[in-house]
Amino acid sequence: MSTQLTQTDKSVLVDIDRQHLIHPQHHPSEYDDPQIWVEGKGIYITNYEGNTYIDGLSGMWNVYVGHGRKELADAATKQLQRLAFATAYAGSSNLPAIELAETLKELIYPNIEAFYFTLGGSDATDTSIRTARFYWKAKRKPEKLKIIASKLGYHGSSVGSASATGVDEFSEGFGPRLPNFVHIESANPYRFKTTRTDVNPGVAAADLLEEAILREGADTIAAFIIEPVQGGGGGIIVPPADYFQRIREITTKYNILLISDEVITGFGRTGKWFALEHWGVQPDIVQFAKGITSGYFPLGGIGISGEIKNVLDSVDSPHRWWHGYTYSAHPVGTAVALANIRILKEEHLVERSALLGKKLLERLQVLNENKYVGEIRGLGLLLAIELVADKVTKESFPVSAGIGTQVRQQLLRRGLCTRVLGEIVCLAPPLTATEEEIDKIADIVIASINTVLSK
Repeated sequence: MSTQLTQTDKSVLVDIDRQHLIHPQHHPSEYDDPQIWVEGKGIYITNYEGNTYIDGLSGMWNVYVGHGRKELADAATKQLQRLAFATAYAGSSNLPAIELAETLKELIYPNIEAFYFTLGGSDATDTSIRTARFYWKAKRKPEKLKIIASKLGYHGSSVGSASATGVDEFSEGFGPRLPNFVHIESANPYRFKTTRTDVNPGVAAADLLEEAILREGADTIAAFIIEPVQGGGGGIIVPPADYFQRIREITTKYNILLISDEVITGFGRTGKWFALEHWGVQPDIVQFAKGITSGYFPLGGIGISGEIKNVLDSVDSPHRWWHGYTYSAHPVGTAVALANIRILKEEHLVERSALLGKKLLERLQVLNENKYVGEIRGLGLLLAIELVADKVTKESFPVSAGIGTQVRQQLLRRGLCTRVLGEIVCLAPPLTATEEEIDKIADIVIASINTVLSK
């Protein structure tokens, strides 16, 4: 069948796809002329027609070490041949999972002591939420159930994680969010508004968490979950410099767990191994996925503090942490993660992300001359350009103008495939990009925006 498909007219493949595949965020309007990807090498991906593009979003923010890495294929093959699967339920383990847990302990926040491995980000969020609630129940505070999150924050698409997600579209078509989820305004320096003059905007934004805690009652709240940089929902929102220090103060003051969702930001994307390092803050729970295997195998997970681990260990057997997935700590996934982390270390890709991100951000500054470019922002190789109809009022373009679609078409025409979220151009290329390739990305983005929106 595979050989037959490679020789099939694309229209036939698209027709089969339309009839038999359901896609993430599915809608048939996206299939007039969809991309069918067939090959990847380095920072480039090639479609069915043989056209090659720069992968400007690292797949789905996750192909950190680039496409076609033989080392990762070899790690998977070797582990598949040795032990393709073994349960990780209580009483069993496997060597790659044990080694990965030990490796992560050396890379992650100093207070994080133990890890649970999932298959991706959504189930990592569900695991974080369940763990936070379990922790408080074990501490004889079962009323601490509520989860506070930020508007525009993205935490996944399962029933639990979508309830934490602060983007309405992920819930409104499926019924209401689960109870006990509360959302506050995000700390978006470009659009956050406050009447306060006594503190900086970052502190004012963080204080919205305290207001929500006082309104809901601290004794009802289990955790605050947040992305260090809001990516998939917010269009790469980098918070003010003083935001997270204040958030940590508030969560500590009111005895609430801080969950850092590092599914996009973990493993060097922002120029640090984990993003809260930029602000000198440590979470109680950290969740990850994407970059841990560079997308070569589905894997995610959470890390928990020593305090939470001690509580999990202290309960009696009948009241244990009754949580688990069949493919938790998958031996192939954890083996691939170990090989991926070795590449990140040996090629100094975390440090490289910081340097290349700075270069790309500097190259894009010329777009400030365009009256329709509202803000250029980023941290490491996680950047965005927000386009606006009016630079003074920050008014967005009407949807009917189709500005985002036009810009995306220009980017593709010039050889760059990436996400355009509304009128926000998102950039997160593989960390293995060369300086010349970073320049090429900048040239394409600048030319594409200036073509659609004349200076």
